[in-house]
Amino acid sequence: MSQNKKIFIFDTTLRDGEQVPGCKLNASEKIELAVALENLGVDIIEAGFPVSSPGDFESVQNISKVIKNATVCGLTRAVKKDIEVAGEALKGAKRPRIHTGIGVSDLHITTKFNTTREEILNRAVEAVKYARSFVDDVEFYGEDAGRADLEFLARVVEAVINAGATVVNIPDTTGYCLPHQYGEKIAYLINNVPNVDKAILSCHCHNDLGLATANSIAGVINGARQIECTINGLGERAGNTSLEEVVMIIKQHESLGLYTDIKAEQLNPISRLVADTMRMPVQPNKAIVGSNAFAHSSGIHQDGFLKNAENYEIIRPEQVGADSSKIVLTARSGRSALAHRFQKLGYNFNRNDIDTLYQAFLQVADIKKEVGDGDLKELAAKFYPEVAIA
Repeated sequence: MSQNKKIFIFDTTLRDGEQVPGCKLNASEKIELAVALENLGVDIIEAGFPVSSPGDFESVQNISKVIKNATVCGLTRAVKKDIEVAGEALKGAKRPRIHTGIGVSDLHITTKFNTTREEILNRAVEAVKYARSFVDDVEFYGEDAGRADLEFLARVVEAVINAGATVVNIPDTTGYCLPHQYGEKIAYLINNVPNVDKAILSCHCHNDLGLATANSIAGVINGARQIECTINGLGERAGNTSLEEVVMIIKQHESLGLYTDIKAEQLNPISRLVADTMRMPVQPNKAIVGSNAFAHSSGIHQDGFLKNAENYEIIRPEQVGADSSKIVLTARSGRSALAHRFQKLGYNFNRNDIDTLYQAFLQVADIKKEVGDGDLKELAAKFYPEVAIA
């Protein structure tokens, strides 16, 4: 496939994901997850914010030594000391990247930095130039780009690329943008920044309004070629773009003409590893990796699924390393699902038998949230004690 159709996956589970309260990782846990991310096929691993603490510095340093193929990235502010410390931490990396930046929205410029657009532009350029003195691969982030003035944002992007930025990150820091707005922002930069072909534009979207995945996809449709994301969508506040979601959207929608190098069959195993290691359970209805992602409890859905799985599943569980699909028996289940479950237990009941058992099943299902195998065996023994399990 053409390289310009590849979407680079930048994983920030170890940096932005670790900012979730209660998700702090120790050094050995970070290394374990970093190796798992590399095996998954992640292109860039943001290993931490080296200047923030000695522990973070050490983690970035240690991850740099063990990662063989992926780029290892350290985050900084547009501050010389930050950049120096990141450069030092990344010395052992085979493919080091410094990720530096500053706020570019007028709100950030006036209330966070108490300065002017011109000063921000100068600081951005100086930070990128300084970072280039340590590494060849420098990514610039324009914080709060989602709410920034477009013409000024374009000036910043052009300037930092001229200064040596190889990647320019366009963060929707507060998760404010609608998908068409974020896509139009990327398209504007592609069409109005003269040197944009000299760098990759990157999407870093937050999920405050539940739009992080949609915004990231809108970004790559309009010309961005990197998505910054986390396993299970972990991240500050409501979280970041979910790696497993954007990867499978790109994989399922072949008409986009895009691809990633992610090994999709590892998505569920790494999701469980991250959830366990970071002590942050995955919600059951989470797309791709939730425990209910391939579970069916409605009778109408169960009947359609049993006739052809594609009626209600656009992804096969094995594609993403999940357990097999589940037929969950509840008061909303129908006869076909009940017959299926009895058959899986080894019973060969005919249609009349199932009609009889179904009425008794409903009485149990009205009492219990979910009818299990033990309940089914009791029903079989009560109504058809002479029927042996096949």
